[in-house]
Amino acid sequence: MTTKKTAAEKTTAEKPAKKAAAKTTTPARKTAASKTAATKAPGTKTAAAKKATATKPTKTAKTATKTPAAKKASAPKPPGFAKRESRAAMVERAHAINEVLAETYPYAHPELDFEDPFQLLVATVLSAQTTDLRVNQTTPALFAKYPTPEDMAAAVPEELEELIRPTGFFRAKARSLLGLSAALRDDFDGEVPATVDALVKLPGVGRKTAFVVLGNAFGVPGITVDTHFGRLARRWKWTTSEDPVKVESDVAAIFEPSEWTMLSHRVIFHGRRMCHSRRPACGACPVAPLCPSYGEGETDPEKAEKLLKYEKGGMPGQRLKPPADFPGPPAPPLGG
Repeated sequence: MTTKKTAAEKTTAEKPAKKAAAKTTTPARKTAASKTAATKAPGTKTAAAKKATATKPTKTAKTATKTPAAKKASAPKPPGFAKRESRAAMVERAHAINEVLAETYPYAHPELDFEDPFQLLVATVLSAQTTDLRVNQTTPALFAKYPTPEDMAAAVPEELEELIRPTGFFRAKARSLLGLSAALRDDFDGEVPATVDALVKLPGVGRKTAFVVLGNAFGVPGITVDTHFGRLARRWKWTTSEDPVKVESDVAAIFEPSEWTMLSHRVIFHGRRMCHSRRPACGACPVAPLCPSYGEGETDPEKAEKLLKYEKGGMPGQRLKPPADFPGPPAPPLGG
């Protein structure tokens, strides 16, 4: 016997069915909405994509530009260096560097050949804008013809110019040599003076030349700020100045006068042999653990080894007549 359902029962039975239908319908609506969104999205995304694509080359270019700097910045720092240091810490580090240089170059010396103060003065004037090696190859013939200030002061300018031509800027240098020789003859009885004030009054003689002569011919302490010394003093944060006189003053405040002359030789030796201007040999440098500029050059030890010059690279030094304790071979004469 079939029992008739009441209205309440029908309503109760229909509710689950409606819910089920609703559940079934909802995904369908979502799908339709998704399709609509998907249909619209490509157009929108394509425009954005085009815009993004247009800007990507610029970003890539920027990235490419930044890459070398990023690599340079990420060069590993050796242990023992504090990025931010006090004045006292910098001074302590500077003295440690000097000790390392003294161990590395116990034979450091002036790299100009000379036998007396006059020869050293002339050779130093000639060394401007050229190498000590080229000066050493030029001065034997020069001093053979003009051994004294009196002889050089009486030289025929054209003949003097021809003798010193290999050193470059020979006309200007000849004028300086004639002028300083005449001044030595007339004002100093043919003798080279032993004070900074007197030396810098001579034609072609500045503080650098004066201190080379004072330190190496007279034993008077002085700091020789040439291009190598200035470069390394800045790399080691002993100074920030480009002015040689200020560099001299800053470094003089760090070291005792008794160290000035030999410090100059050691720093210049290191600048010529390892800590080059364009590509320092960081990976072969004994100062690396103390150097704030480590990583500016080649850090790979094998590659750095190939950058070493003069005796450190197994090559001749700059002097034709080096000191007895010099570990490398002497330089060849001009044309040799």
